[in-house]
Amino acid sequence: MKVLLLKDAKEDDCGQDPYIRELGLYGLEATLIPVLSFEFLSLPSFSEKLSHPEDYGGLIFTSPRAVEAAELCLDQNNKTEVWERSLKEKWNAKSVYVVGNATASLVSKIGLDTEGETCGNAEKLAEYICSRESSALPLLFPCGNLKREILPKALKDKGIAMESITVYQTVAHPGIQGNLNSYYSQQGVPASITFFSPSGLTYSLKHIQELSGDNIDQIKFAAIGPATARALAAQGLPVSCTAESPTPQALATGIRKALQPHGCC
Repeated sequence: MKVLLLKDAKEDDCGQDPYIRELGLYGLEATLIPVLSFEFLSLPSFSEKLSHPEDYGGLIFTSPRAVEAAELCLDQNNKTEVWERSLKEKWNAKSVYVVGNATASLVSKIGLDTEGETCGNAEKLAEYICSRESSALPLLFPCGNLKREILPKALKDKGIAMESITVYQTVAHPGIQGNLNSYYSQQGVPASITFFSPSGLTYSLKHIQELSGDNIDQIKFAAIGPATARALAAQGLPVSCTAESPTPQALATGIRKALQPHGCC
């Protein structure tokens, strides 16, 4: 059975995208089509802030892209040496909060110790931070232009200071339409389509509706998390599956259940 995942490919240590592997274990043939591209912003300003950990109570990373922005700051400004020599240790004396294992893995690669990765989404991370944070200094939050206000609002309501800086913007992937046309012409209508973000849904839904036609009612729509599920529902689409956590294993389990006769997850 063919399933479509609207995300870019990320190879793990085994040389394969973990979502493709996990779905394959259930006999599902997954194809990945990227729907988002990212442009980095304000890197000099972000680099300056990373150089002054004494001004902050800690860091918050809620997306892999924000971590990539930090990596670019270290590479572009020849900060790798000073990062390894002193800055990394100073940041590690503070809390580094993250959402999800994928983001945590990238943060660990730049030498930072993470906490909160098992929270899975911004709502749960906000609760986690509020239960632990006591610093009077603000938390530094590098984020994208489409960030939701759940995390900032929750922290503000609890009196926890936070300083946001927009370090990337999300735009539509230039190859969406062509890649979807090619997929549908070669593979036909998939049994399931998974969306990985509200913005990914925004940029791809019109093309999917046009290509699927009357067969769209046959597709089981899946969401990687609650925010994406809400975006699907807002478009009037039935959500057959919301992954219990943003992991390949949870998504594969959910899609398998949804594709079973009378399945729902």
